[in-house]
Amino acid sequence: MKVTAAVSDASDRVLGERAGLRLAIRARPGSPDTGLMIREPDAPGLVAGVRILPTRIHPDDRGYFMEILRQGQGLAGQMDDGPLQFSAALSYPETIKALHYHFDQTDLWAPVQGQLQVCLFDLRVDSPTFGVCNTLYMGTLQPWQLLIPPGVGHGYKVVGGVQAILCYATNRLYNPADEGRIPYDDPGVNYDWETQHR
Repeated sequence: MKVTAAVSDASDRVLGERAGLRLAIRARPGSPDTGLMIREPDAPGLVAGVRILPTRIHPDDRGYFMEILRQGQGLAGQMDDGPLQFSAALSYPETIKALHYHFDQTDLWAPVQGQLQVCLFDLRVDSPTFGVCNTLYMGTLQPWQLLIPPGVGHGYKVVGGVQAILCYATNRLYNPADEGRIPYDDPGVNYDWETQHR
């Protein structure tokens, strides 16, 4: 796992600071890529503080049932103040929604339809994984829940030919002042959203 130093040169682009959480983009040099691939919930190189939990699906001859969360248990139990708002987003194939970050809000994602290519980028200057980029695939083919702490940039692309539905819980009510945005093609993040395995 790559451990980096604090913001110290012009290549670290400061995003801001709130309540002791300092955020910046540590530029990733070279050709665009997808960073470290996360194939298991406990994979080495996972951005610090991010948690993945496989979701159990209960199928029968009518379809299936999937529990998203139980308050105080699982990943929901790791959210400060617990989940306060529940939302859903439908996105069409090939849509890219990236990148967002928060100073206060923790997200708990659970895609229930389709397949997402998720990008995580550690913006936290004081994190042992500052500047680390992860890619993981989750959705119908890999039913995972994903806990994203404040200061971790996050976004996704819908892969495959089916629209995706992402259900998510947050530990804060929506506050536009808490949400920062980084363009999906930011040269510092240097993330490659193109299909990798042609």
